[in-house]
Amino acid sequence: MVKMLNEHAVDVLALNVQDSADAAIVRIVVSDPEAVQELFGTHEIPCSTCALVVSELKEGASELSKLLTALLMAEVNIHGCYSLLSRPRGNTALALHVEDNECATAVLRSHGFRLLDQTDISR
Repeated sequence: MVKMLNEHAVDVLALNVQDSADAAIVRIVVSDPEAVQELFGTHEIPCSTCALVVSELKEGASELSKLLTALLMAEVNIHGCYSLLSRPRGNTALALHVEDNECATAVLRSHGFRLLDQTDISR
């Protein structure tokens, strides 16, 4: 799958694989979500999409606790998270699949985190 995406100028920015006896679920964060939806549709690969909140961690891993505490205090549930393979602006970044994107965005911004959008994480 990664090879096929790369052949179509799409970079995989984060990857998570969950394998079970019945099926495997591959979750990917990509540089061009629209192109991937079209490509997967053409190849009849079942997929779904979800919006992510991507936060830059200027101090690296030492800021993770601050980020998680801010979301916990706001009672924002995290369904999944992905550390990005690329380093936008040279800083660590974490992509979060959360219960409430608007609340998470407001909370993280109020705690001084810089949030990234698709143009920030795509080449």
